[in-house]
Amino acid sequence: MSSSLAAEIPWPPTVEDFFLPPIVEGTTPWFTKVTLLVWVAVAALIIFFLVTYREPKLVPTKRQWIAESIYGFVRNNVARDLIGHDGVRFAPYLTTLFCFVLLTNLFGIIPGIQMSPNSHIAFPAILAIISWVLFNAVGIRQHGFAKYMKNSLIPPAPWFILPLLVPIEFISTFVFRPFTLAVRLFANMFAGHMILLVFTLGGFVMLQSNVWLAPVSVVSWLMAIALTFLEALVIVLQAYVFTVLTASYVQGALAEEH
Repeated sequence: MSSSLAAEIPWPPTVEDFFLPPIVEGTTPWFTKVTLLVWVAVAALIIFFLVTYREPKLVPTKRQWIAESIYGFVRNNVARDLIGHDGVRFAPYLTTLFCFVLLTNLFGIIPGIQMSPNSHIAFPAILAIISWVLFNAVGIRQHGFAKYMKNSLIPPAPWFILPLLVPIEFISTFVFRPFTLAVRLFANMFAGHMILLVFTLGGFVMLQSNVWLAPVSVVSWLMAIALTFLEALVIVLQAYVFTVLTASYVQGALAEEH
């Protein structure tokens, strides 16, 4: 790498690196690499499950076994365990949510892509809003609007502290839940991408800085590799956490008293 090429490395990385240009210059500004990745994830999941279950076998193929294992895990370990017997009817949505978040997270460590759509706050926010609409709609349908609001906002407490608790319950249920869902996923994916970017580009910068820092560049790249494996664990964990929290909110909406 020449010194002129090293000078072109965007260092240090900034938040502006996340605002990508359109794929085709001069076209709509929203059609970026991130938008394309979301469409690819949706198409990949639809094709995978449609092809897998087009001709299901009594003795499952490897692809069918993978699909059934994912669905069985979410249905039994998330939907049933958290929501109860009624949780089975939410298993398709929770499975779709888990698979979509997991796949879009994985884009962040796949060579050649290395960008998760969830590192942009807009996509986790939309997922959180969908889950927010779901658990509120389920609660209203189960109890009726008046009883659901009463269960959500009025805890079993002495009447004289209700003026303090009701606003807290309102903010917690209707504001903080979707906010924390979105921010938790976004922050983890954003931070992971920035850390990998710092260690990867940092290796190139130190390699070209001077002869004394050149050997340290190898350490920087080894750290990037090690952190990629750690990021893979975080990716799976965040998909699971997002799904589990959504299921717990649905369970709370169905409960007689929250």
